[in-house]
Amino acid sequence: MRNFWGLMRAYWLSDRWKEAWTLTLVIALLTALSSKASVWFAMASGELVNSIAFLHDAANTSPLETILTNAGVLVLLVLLKDAGFTGIRNLVSATLHRKWRGWLNDQFNQALLDGNHTHFHAQHGSADGAIVAPDNVDQRIQESIKDMTGGAIGLAMGVLGLATSLYFIGQNLLQSSVEVKGLEFLGSYGSAVLALLAVAIYVPLNTWIAVKLGSLLERLNIRMQKAEGSYRSELTTFLRRSFHVAASHGEGVQKTMHDRLYVDIDRTWGRLNVVNTSYMSFELIYNFIGARIVAYAPGLVPFIHSRLDYKGYITGSEMVAQLISQCSWFIHVMPAIATLRANSQRVTELANAIENVQHPQEFYSQSGRSDFHYASQNPVFGLTIQKLELAHQGEDATPFLSSANLRFRRGEWTFLKGESGCGKTSLIKAINGLWPYGRGTIVFPEGVKSFYAAQEVKLPQVSLKQLVCLPGSEDDHGDAQVASALHKAGLGDFIEHMANESREGKSWDQVLSGGQKQKLVVARIILQQPGLLFLDEATGALDPEGKIAFHQAIKDNCPEVTVISVMHEAVAPRSAAGTEFYHSMVLIADGVATKKPLAPSLPLELTTILAQPRPVEDKWTRFSRRLKQK
Repeated sequence: MRNFWGLMRAYWLSDRWKEAWTLTLVIALLTALSSKASVWFAMASGELVNSIAFLHDAANTSPLETILTNAGVLVLLVLLKDAGFTGIRNLVSATLHRKWRGWLNDQFNQALLDGNHTHFHAQHGSADGAIVAPDNVDQRIQESIKDMTGGAIGLAMGVLGLATSLYFIGQNLLQSSVEVKGLEFLGSYGSAVLALLAVAIYVPLNTWIAVKLGSLLERLNIRMQKAEGSYRSELTTFLRRSFHVAASHGEGVQKTMHDRLYVDIDRTWGRLNVVNTSYMSFELIYNFIGARIVAYAPGLVPFIHSRLDYKGYITGSEMVAQLISQCSWFIHVMPAIATLRANSQRVTELANAIENVQHPQEFYSQSGRSDFHYASQNPVFGLTIQKLELAHQGEDATPFLSSANLRFRRGEWTFLKGESGCGKTSLIKAINGLWPYGRGTIVFPEGVKSFYAAQEVKLPQVSLKQLVCLPGSEDDHGDAQVASALHKAGLGDFIEHMANESREGKSWDQVLSGGQKQKLVVARIILQQPGLLFLDEATGALDPEGKIAFHQAIKDNCPEVTVISVMHEAVAPRSAAGTEFYHSMVLIADGVATKKPLAPSLPLELTTILAQPRPVEDKWTRFSRRLKQK
């Protein structure tokens, strides 16, 4: 699905090929019947016009009855063609659209949400523009796939309609063809050749004009989709951080940002309206000339020379008009083609981005150094990190963190300590394969479950049980197990609501406070029983007593777990009894990470004081304080 035609045929070659081809064949049959009905319609139109023309002819013994009969036949044909063949075809094509879109949507969801963390890697590009990350992935999956599949089916039906119409109408034109004066060498095929020649000259010439306008429409459609996607994405992000905007009184800045993004939409929309209006005018003029001049001109010559009667002239002209209409599908759907190409380009770009990151290190090596090696060893030896260097993008980027050797024993608790921005979280990300640039060897304990706990998980429209069971499924654990984990984590009050996706109309992300969300992390850890646990500021919203309870719950329920934790506290928390939770720390200073055992235990009172958050001093405050001390 990395190119247009591969994307178009993937569904028909998939495991659901029977479904795809059955619906396609039904559409083809109904399209052929609709084209045949167009021939019947043209003949019935000729009969009706002829009966009106000879209303006062003396030989016409029942003029009114003939007109009403011909009109009734024409109405029945309209019902058969439009309400029958065309209407049922529309239902079947809509079903094919729904099935195809659903299949494609599932393919992209599986590809993005695989064990390779493709959704994470695919959003990384390079600063020099050599690797461009796909913008607005949500829009590409939702809108672009939907519009692309619908547009492709419509165009395919147009091509099929053209082929069947050429066959049925061309066959009838040849059967009713007569000799044309001046073209006697063509024999009785004179009028048919003249009609086909008129279509062959008129349609391609105007199709060329349509292609030129269509290419401009395609470029504007792509730009419009990007502008709309960016604006919608910012609105979504804004609503998620609504509290922070309100707290900082940032509405003015946010409005300026929205206005700036909408300007691009407005300008592109204005240009698109001009081109669409020009195309509509061109199409209306084309349709009039085709249906009223080009269609009636070829038969006029044999009609003037009495080679065709009036009925034959009208019937033949109506058939030529039908043929022009069918052959003009490319002109009629050029805006749809432009939209289709724009949508398919958006989808294939995403497919290419997904494919490019299937081997993350090869992908990141294009924009920097990425040489991490992951292996496993006997769980007795724990987790080992060797010759680690972390850097940012760029081949010549200087490592901002390095470590010759780090070993974490089974059951050992270690916390990472260092200035803000020194690379504590980056180190945990690198261990888990989520840091792109640098080098090193990470050896995991074989067969040990790993668990990465961040501050909170924002997943709306899921039940509390599903949140607790992450990263697994709610089917993996019974209600009693989940209830026990919630109780041990201090969330027992919510046990009776754990099957609900919301409470009092609010999602769990809105119901739970910051501290409760971090207790939810504890519940997940207790339920999953990992052997290797990474805590990335998982206690940031808790007070000192809450942090003690957080760690105590893990200590009591996961006795052999190896813990590596990022905290901003100067001193790691201790239990209520004064014993240490942590055995060692990794100190990051001057870009070097070194591991050492904790210093002798401090009194609990002093530990609590040191654990309190300290105000951040700027350099002038520190300078003034030192002067006062002197």
